[in-house]
Amino acid sequence: MKTLWTPWRMEYIEGKNGSTGCFFCASPDLPHSIEDLILYRDRLLVVLMNRFPYANGHLLVAPARHVADIEALSIEESNGLTAMLVRCTSILRRHLQPDGFNIGLNLGEVAGAGVASHLHWHIVPRWHGDHNYMTVLAEVRTIPEHIDKTFARLLPDFHSS
Repeated sequence: MKTLWTPWRMEYIEGKNGSTGCFFCASPDLPHSIEDLILYRDRLLVVLMNRFPYANGHLLVAPARHVADIEALSIEESNGLTAMLVRCTSILRRHLQPDGFNIGLNLGEVAGAGVASHLHWHIVPRWHGDHNYMTVLAEVRTIPEHIDKTFARLLPDFHSS
């Protein structure tokens, strides 16, 4: 039997990713940040890459305002978030050519929200056969491209007109 070592996952498992506070609220004055994996930020919303992705290109879309419940969103925030979900899907489709997407949010900790205090949507590109026996047998996901490279590929599309 061979061992696949993924020591970086311990940060996630133990909840010790080194961040303090809400990572959705990090770098509030920057339109993007490789350090915080922020691809886009404006006064209404933020888009960042998931540091512990389910698949390559896994994005998180959240209101810029620290809010936990969908009912607390303004109409402007809600419309902006919906438009950004569409834009993100288009950008991911153009750069990663997925066969489909999982798009959704977990509202509240009991529903599976890892960060229940800051509402956010997941956009997960999917490919036929993307998660093989590794996930089933070892609870390990294989991500084919380093997160920094995917960030660099996606970033220009978030800052073009």
